[in-house]
Amino acid sequence: MSPALPGPHFPSPAPVTYLKPPDAELFADAYAFSAQAHAGQFRKDGEPYITHPLAVAEILADWRMDVQTLAAALLHDVVEDCGISREDVEKRFGSSVANLVDGVTKLDKLQFEDKAQAQAENFRKMLLAMAQDVRVILIKLADRLHNMRTLEAMREDQRQRIAQETLEIYAPIANRLGLNNFYRELEDLAFKYLHPTRYRVLDKAINAASLNRQEILEKLRSAIDAKLKDCKIEAVVYGREKHLYSIYRKMQEKSLAFTEVFDIYGLRVIVEDARNAYLALGALHSLYKPIPGKFKDYIAIPKANGYQSLHTTLFGPFGAPVEVQIRTQEMHRLAEAGVASHWLYKTGEAEFSEAQKKTHQWLQSLLDIQADSRDSVEFLEHIKVDLFPDEVYVFTPKGQIMAMPRGATAVDFAYSVHTDIGNHCVAAKINGDYMPLSTPLKNGDRLEIITSESARPNPAWIHFAATGKARAHIRNALKSTHRHESGALGRQLLSQALRALGTGLGEVNDSQWEQLSKVTGKNREDTLVEIGLGKRLAYVVARQLAARDADTDLGRAAGPMLIRGAEGVAVRLGKCCRPIPGDPIIGQIRKEQGLIIHTHDCAQVRHYREDPDKWVDVEWDPELDRVFDVNIRVTVANKRGVLATVATTISNEGSNIDDVHMEEEAGAFTNLYFTVQVQNRLHLARMMRALRGLPEVVRITRMRGRHDGRGTSVT
Repeated sequence: MSPALPGPHFPSPAPVTYLKPPDAELFADAYAFSAQAHAGQFRKDGEPYITHPLAVAEILADWRMDVQTLAAALLHDVVEDCGISREDVEKRFGSSVANLVDGVTKLDKLQFEDKAQAQAENFRKMLLAMAQDVRVILIKLADRLHNMRTLEAMREDQRQRIAQETLEIYAPIANRLGLNNFYRELEDLAFKYLHPTRYRVLDKAINAASLNRQEILEKLRSAIDAKLKDCKIEAVVYGREKHLYSIYRKMQEKSLAFTEVFDIYGLRVIVEDARNAYLALGALHSLYKPIPGKFKDYIAIPKANGYQSLHTTLFGPFGAPVEVQIRTQEMHRLAEAGVASHWLYKTGEAEFSEAQKKTHQWLQSLLDIQADSRDSVEFLEHIKVDLFPDEVYVFTPKGQIMAMPRGATAVDFAYSVHTDIGNHCVAAKINGDYMPLSTPLKNGDRLEIITSESARPNPAWIHFAATGKARAHIRNALKSTHRHESGALGRQLLSQALRALGTGLGEVNDSQWEQLSKVTGKNREDTLVEIGLGKRLAYVVARQLAARDADTDLGRAAGPMLIRGAEGVAVRLGKCCRPIPGDPIIGQIRKEQGLIIHTHDCAQVRHYREDPDKWVDVEWDPELDRVFDVNIRVTVANKRGVLATVATTISNEGSNIDDVHMEEEAGAFTNLYFTVQVQNRLHLARMMRALRGLPEVVRITRMRGRHDGRGTSVT
């Protein structure tokens, strides 16, 4: 049943003059519905609650948004706060409005482990809804802007939390979408509540300096206007004020005093077209000398959010820098309204600017990041990385320009080109030179990514990947690899346990697996992964599958598992003892880590030897084709060239040196600690014999564990 029209005590909405009559009726109906639903509800400042959705709709009406967006703005809290279902909204106002309301609605009815997870899940839902329809975030930003304008009525702790959230998430999103006015006001309001004293001091200083400043700006504006007229360039010139938070941030980042920041004057020049923008730039450079290194051409290379303008900084007539932005009217519209300019100035339903296309690409990338994130908290972490738009511009081998966030590395570039290129990259050619994937990118770099079909992402990449997309894909690939390798290990362990029972994995039929799944709640693949990760014991699963009595003596009749040392993350060689082929070894099952291989005499596994459930019988595969790291300590006499002599001997014995560390002893001796690569124990013994034959070598020892002199010595 439709709610009755609100009574006279409700505020009336201002007429939305650009709406056609049928749309105006829908808007009025949405207002009546929302006013009735919120009847009896009041905001913290005592105002009727309907004033909030009405204010949100009015903000969006300033952008000339369509009626579905305005209706959703009026209704955005009715599902969350008034017990009205999404179905009720859809039945009354259609699926488009209902989808927008649903995208904005929080997930308060779900249970989360903590507030951080709840907040992250709310953002995840909102951002994914935004990827489907950008109007969701426009409503949410308008909602946040009005809440920030009326934040005074909230408790101090709530003001701090909401302001911090605004500064970390909503203001950067507004900036990323090119909504400059929103971005500036949200930052200033957040600054006001996060640092009220600093805000008041800075605001007072700006007001005190403004009168004299306005006089100087007017003189600059007149001089520039006259110069452009002399050059027959039609333009509108006006001064622009820096917003409070940008002044504060500049003071913080560059350790400047207020007078140093505020002595920079800003002007904006609006011209007819891009050609006149460059002509105006030349005219200004002939009027005042440009400051070297302070010119940026965002017309030729737009920012990621579509922003276009020429930026230059000039030596002004009063000895102070003058920052000038030169742009066309269309560029200015886009700079102020961002993606909303599609509704403000569209000339055709299907016509999108380059900015909208770039925004759409970014929104679609959110879906990729979501698919590769473990949970909402990780998703939010990846998104925050992408929300700070300080960019560098690099070139593909074909000369295409790509914008990357400042701090991005070659591996970020690889993933931005294509996920498969990122997953299989091994190196990068930057400006023609081979460079590691961790190399930070600089403006103008030309990149080519070198790939290999056998290459896989390295866990170390997480530490230098700067984009959310790269980090999400790397983690997902590592997770998939870990799962695959753990499953393979679990299959080996289960097969070994079944052989001890006189059967084999191939003899277990689907019916037996189904019976096991009913008991454990896990399917076959999950069970094998959990065995490989040490979460489930292979012999217990084997008994369940074979339906044997729990007292059956398994023994160790199945024979040892063969270790090649290259099984991946599910089978690892213990760093505590660094086993190599030829060493007697034992396998230790560690929960979440898989199978760790130790030497028999390793101190780490002595207390496990009495518990057969914690170890696996293993031995080296006789056909090995790889090298293994081993640490040795060589005590030598202090003589010139001794390090080179020892290193040459190691190399002559067919061993590569991976690391070296020196430590002087008291007296005439030095300890050299090497990490060398050998094929097996015989290879190591041969190399050590060669080193003992050197007259400079006093003692040589194989080290267990660390190579810095604090490991365990084994001669």
